[in-house]
Formats: sequence, structure tokens, C-alpha cells
Amino acid sequence: MKKKVIALLMTGAMLAMTACGAAAPAASNEAAPAEDAAAAEEAAPAEEGKTYNVGICQLVQHVALDAATKGFRDALTEKLGDRVTFDEQNAAGDTATATTICNNLVAENVDLILANATPALQSAAAATNTIPILGTSITEYGVALDLDNFDGTVGGNISGTSDLAPLDAQAAMVSDLFPDAKNVGIVYCSAEANSKYQADTVEKYLQDAGLTVTIYTFADSNDVASVVGEAVANNEVLYIPTDNTAASCTEAINNVAQPAGVPIVCGEEGLMMGCGVATLSIDYYGLGYTTGEMAYEILENGADISTMAIEYYPDPVKKYNPAICEALGVTVPDDYVAAE
Repeated sequence: MKKKVIALLMTGAMLAMTACGAAAPAASNEAAPAEDAAAAEEAAPAEEGKTYNVGICQLVQHVALDAATKGFRDALTEKLGDRVTFDEQNAAGDTATATTICNNLVAENVDLILANATPALQSAAAATNTIPILGTSITEYGVALDLDNFDGTVGGNISGTSDLAPLDAQAAMVSDLFPDAKNVGIVYCSAEANSKYQADTVEKYLQDAGLTVTIYTFADSNDVASVVGEAVANNEVLYIPTDNTAASCTEAINNVAQPAGVPIVCGEEGLMMGCGVATLSIDYYGLGYTTGEMAYEILENGADISTMAIEYYPDPVKKYNPAICEALGVTVPDDYVAAE
């Protein structure tokens, strides 16, 4: 009997303990939402205050690329303030250096990479397929990245902005400004794939207009002057597309072309201001600013870069260089705007 009483007492105690154990999770579950809410409130300011480290690889220093980088930085700084820092590096026109810069940015695990100019984009794309990459000052992404059937969206971890102005309109400027010209030379750096794309496209438009076109290429800055010299000796007008190497050598180009009395129509304004008479101009600062806005959407709002279409400058403007036009005696139509 005594054993039975003890057994019953032990059974009762175990039931009581089991009941308490069952009640504890219930109490815990009721408290959990409040704890989660408090945790979420604590986490939100940290998320809102998140800081970002953005890497910038700019191919070379010249007016157009400098303006694009500044626009990019300004856009992100205006939106994020001191929550964004930049690791900005310049490859001084050397593709191997651009590759080293991009590999180092990946090793730093930056939050996003701005690749300013085509070789910088190619280097960044080779360095990572996970960190978001935005290109700017890229003429044609399909050519730059060797994409088949490029439809305006790169996909993967790459998007950005293009500096491509309508090439048919640029070609038309040659006949518009120099209706008596018969021979046109196209000059560009053979190392730049996007320059070749522009040159080949403009060549067809000029040939369709009845002009004789000869293409001249230089390998790097060392042979710019000699190649331009050959071109001016055999043509009445030159066309130089958007080309980073040429843009960094405008003084050398102008020192050959202007004394020879040969005008140059250019692919972009910075190049024109150094050696040309006219261009169909885009605003590189505005282009970079748009790229910065894209970066903000990716970093802060979680935009999916793989679905972001390449953006283009909407309203290119016909501009002319007053100083060189005056020196060469070139009269421009009324719909051209003087570049400052």
C-alpha cells in the first residue's frame, strides 16, 4: 500500500511537471512577437544607416570620363551622404592596370563597382560575376562584352549607361559642314573595340552619302601624331569617334591637323574641345549622374541589376568649337550651339 501511495504521488508530480513544461512554450510563443518587433525596431535603423564602399575603375584621365565619374559620385553622395565611401582608381590608359584595379576591388569585397570606359568594364566583368558592376561611357555593351543578340539588357551582374550618340547623325554632320568634301579619313585606336564599331558604322553612312572613306588606326598614344599626319595628308576632313586614347591625346592631334587646315568632326565634346570643330554632344556628367542613380537603386532599394536595361543620354546636341572653327575659317549652321 505504501508503495502504491508513493507511486501515485510520483505520478502526480510528473503530471504537474509535464503540465508546467507544456505551458512554458505557450508563454514563450505569446512573448515572441513582442520580442521580434523590438528586435526589428532595433535592426531597422542599422539597415537604414548601412554604409557602402563603392569601387571606381576609370580607364584614363580626360574631360569626358572625369565628368562621368564626378556625376556618379555626386548622385550617390547626394542620396547617401557620408554613408558611402569611394575607392577611386585610374588605370592611366593601361588595360593591364585596369585588370589589377578591378581584381583588388573584388578582393576588398566592395559593394559595387563603377567601370568607366570599355576596357574598365571588360576588366571588371572578368574579375567578378557576383559584385554588381555598372558601366558608364560605354558605347556599345554588346560589342564590349562580346554578347550575341544583345537586346539592351546585359543580365547577370552588369548594367549601366551608354555614351552612344546617333551615328547616322554624326556622319551627316560631315556633309552638313563640309558639302564639298570628297575624301574623309576615320582615325581611331585599334585597341578599343567600341571605336572600331563606331568607325565601321560611320564609314557605311559616309559611303552611302557618296564619300570616299579611308580608315587609319593607331595602336597607342605613341603613334597618334604619325597616323594623324598620314590622314590629314590624304583627306579634306577627319572623323574621330568616341575614343579614350584619342581623347587623352587631343593636343598632339590638334598640333598636326590644325596647321594642315584639316577639320575634325568628333564623337564627343571633350575630344572636340581639344582638336575638333563639331560634335553631336552628350552630357557625360549627366550620364554619370544617371549611373549613380542606378547604383542607389541597387544598393539601397535592392533593385535587380540583371533586369536593368542599359540607359542612354536622351537629347544629344549639335555643338561646335568656336576657337578651332575660327582658326580654320569654318562657318557652322544656326542649329549648332557653341561649346563653352
